[in-house]
Amino acid sequence: MPSLKDLRVRINSVKSTRKITSAMKMVAASKLRRAQVAAEAARPYATRMARMVEALAVGMPEGAGGPPLLSGHGRDRVHLLILFTSDRGLCGGFNSTLVRATKHMINRLVSEGKEVKVLSVGRKGREQLKREYGRHLIEGIEGLGRKGITWPEALKVAETVTKLFEDGAFDVATVIYNRFKSAISQEVTPMQLIPLPVPPAQPGDNPAQKALYEFEPSEEALLAELLPRNLATQIFRALLESFASEQGARMTAMDNATRNAGDMLNLLTLRYNRTRQAFITKELIEIISGAEAL
Repeated sequence: MPSLKDLRVRINSVKSTRKITSAMKMVAASKLRRAQVAAEAARPYATRMARMVEALAVGMPEGAGGPPLLSGHGRDRVHLLILFTSDRGLCGGFNSTLVRATKHMINRLVSEGKEVKVLSVGRKGREQLKREYGRHLIEGIEGLGRKGITWPEALKVAETVTKLFEDGAFDVATVIYNRFKSAISQEVTPMQLIPLPVPPAQPGDNPAQKALYEFEPSEEALLAELLPRNLATQIFRALLESFASEQGARMTAMDNATRNAGDMLNLLTLRYNRTRQAFITKELIEIISGAEAL
């Protein structure tokens, strides 16, 4: 049976832990509100940008290959997975679900005979992958979002991906991130960035019923200008979604930890009172027994 001193030390330790988790919950909640607004504000622009680029790609003359970011290298052998995780822990299953999905995708691509490379954005993803899948890791980017996700940080990631593509390091690039749905729900979302996926024409589509556009300059020139910007925009959106999801997961995890600490504190306090009462009863029995002996 632990002594009263041990129980007091344990109770004080749990109280300190509860204060820390409660403070982290409040900090995550304050960050979540701003991150949620930023993520929701970025969605319409990123969606419209993707639709515009797709419309330009569909309207290109037959036989025109288009810029490399649209058509790729003409191969499908080397796949680059861009994994967005956090630099810090204490956010529940936020990182583990992303890493689990990445492992499944790596195994599937390898079973199909593809070569897989992983660009980790965030320290936790690299730490969880390096032991079993370290041979697939090529680079790591850390330190993003310390004061909120900014456009220059998205450009940094986009420039890294573009340079790797221009150097012929991969053929297909897919970003894996958590899409923010609510404070307690995030959805793992893979999104192909390079080459840009263009939806095929539907069999029932009638070109005569669609609006006709004339582009000046040509579609090729517009795509050459818009594709790098679209790449950075989609990465920026994914970073904002991931950051909002991280804060939501951390707030939920710290709320659960605070509740659990409170429950443990109640149990320890009850145990302490019972142990204290047992010691008092024992001392009274000893005093009474000694008095009777006299």
